[in-house]
Amino acid sequence: MLLELLTAGGLAKLLGAVGLVVVTVIMHAAGFSALLRAMIRSHALDTSGFWRITWLLVGLTCWLMLIHLVEISVWGLFYFWQGCMPDAPDAGSAIYFSGVTYTSLGYGDQLLAKPWRMLAPLETLTGILMCGLSTGLFFAVVSRFMSNFMKRRTR
Repeated sequence: MLLELLTAGGLAKLLGAVGLVVVTVIMHAAGFSALLRAMIRSHALDTSGFWRITWLLVGLTCWLMLIHLVEISVWGLFYFWQGCMPDAPDAGSAIYFSGVTYTSLGYGDQLLAKPWRMLAPLETLTGILMCGLSTGLFFAVVSRFMSNFMKRRTR
């Protein structure tokens, strides 16, 4: 496997994978940045009240899911354009495979062609890291709400 990566074709595939990882992280950072700027501008982190917080969390969840879906689509479209999936001739199947891989669900009902198989673990690692970042943001927002609640309650 390592020898395959060190060949000219393998090195190009590895560089493509690294490029996908970089693009994914940049997209996630841009999505986070836009989300945080919007939350700061709207003073959303100072929100109180059950329904206001609930709707804010629903919006946060939807935005984070949108970021992940775009990232999954980028990987899937790369697989499609590069012909990485010989048994899946359409973009929908490639995006489905990407979603299953990114989320580490891993059904195994579709596989990348042998020369491209190292991309799947890299996508999974990237997906785990990006989901972890999203979880961290979600936790930070909920912690901020709890802190605000406790401050108001002790006044």
